[in-house]
Amino acid sequence: VQLQASGGGLVQVGGSLRLSCAGSGRNFIDYTMGWFRQAPGKEREFVAAISWIGGSTFYEDSVKGRFTVSRDNAKNTAYLQMNSVKPEDAAVYYCAASELGISDPDEYEFWGQGTLVTVSS
Repeated sequence: VQLQASGGGLVQVGGSLRLSCAGSGRNFIDYTMGWFRQAPGKEREFVAAISWIGGSTFYEDSVKGRFTVSRDNAKNTAYLQMNSVKPEDAAVYYCAASELGISDPDEYEFWGQGTLVTVSS
């Protein structure tokens, strides 16, 4: 599975942004899709994930109620809708695919290249 993340950019505090992750290759539907982020000087952290059928979603506590993860298996694409953005949301965001993992980045087999989200106050 090859993944291409897009949609990053400059967003104001309190604004919204939608990230996309386009997948190619076979069996996209078989994978849990996860979003991670990495800010300068910090470790990569889990943000959100959605199960292969889209019935289960998972969120890191700081984004609950603000971010929404979704997927369109017909388009081989996953999304991360970011609302009420905060300065601490600034980071490079990565999408990833996993057969078994949810929040542990080591359990994700495939990674996109990352898209930068910058937050202005």
